[in-house]
Amino acid sequence: MTHPAIICVAITGSVPTKADNPAVPTSVSEQIESTHAAFEAGASIMHAHVRNEDETPSSDPDRFARLKEGVETHCPGMIIQFSTGGRSGAGTERGGMLPLRPDMASLSVGSNNFPTRVYENPPDLVKWLASEMITYDIKPEIEAFDLSHIFRAAAMFEAGEIKNTPYVQFVMGVKNAMPVDRAVFDFYRATVKRLLGDDAPWCAAGIGANQIVLNEWAAAEGGHLRTGLEDNVRWDKHTLAPSNAALVTRAAEICAKHNRPVATPAQARTILGLRAAA
Repeated sequence: MTHPAIICVAITGSVPTKADNPAVPTSVSEQIESTHAAFEAGASIMHAHVRNEDETPSSDPDRFARLKEGVETHCPGMIIQFSTGGRSGAGTERGGMLPLRPDMASLSVGSNNFPTRVYENPPDLVKWLASEMITYDIKPEIEAFDLSHIFRAAAMFEAGEIKNTPYVQFVMGVKNAMPVDRAVFDFYRATVKRLLGDDAPWCAAGIGANQIVLNEWAAAEGGHLRTGLEDNVRWDKHTLAPSNAALVTRAAEICAKHNRPVATPAQARTILGLRAAA
């Protein structure tokens, strides 16, 4: 298997703080610097959340705008993906940054349990976020926390609520949601192919110690990889991860082990059917 593997770096998220790992980039300037290092290590997509000064989650479009400008300046061609996740805002506030026209945005198409709460994604909000992504020519990345989310994405695609073939990311290892289970992973892959076609691209994200497990599975089975401090602040059981770039380097080494060249930003744009870089 020699087709290129896309590496996405999820740099910050809404949960980890510097108390968990001092390398977590929380200010916009830190995020730009961390993304640049990850870009140099091989990441072609950056998945972005923003934070307030006290490190709490934010959905402030101005912070997203400054982050986007910095990444476009320092990481030419890199795919910018904004999070519309529910920890940083409520209702349509979650899509307030979409008029900035990032290349991609995450889209959770159904609800599920998180460690201490319900991650709510009501159908009306999902439909509105998807319509905003069509309006601003943004490709959604479908975050599948459950099998039903893959079926929902396929139904939205068939109804014209998602343009072009959906890009589905399997999220495994969130407490109270889908655990890391190889049989489920294989069924997810088969379901994507059955509903969306043999050539439909997909990605996998593992939480915590499972990050490297899902990196291995995805690289071996023709998928794309997600890594970064949002999902995993540790290098191993005894050591904190030194940086986002270090996690990207490890993901690139896993790709090489499975004879998967790391996709350049231009190759990643072609694979995902994205518009050319600005």
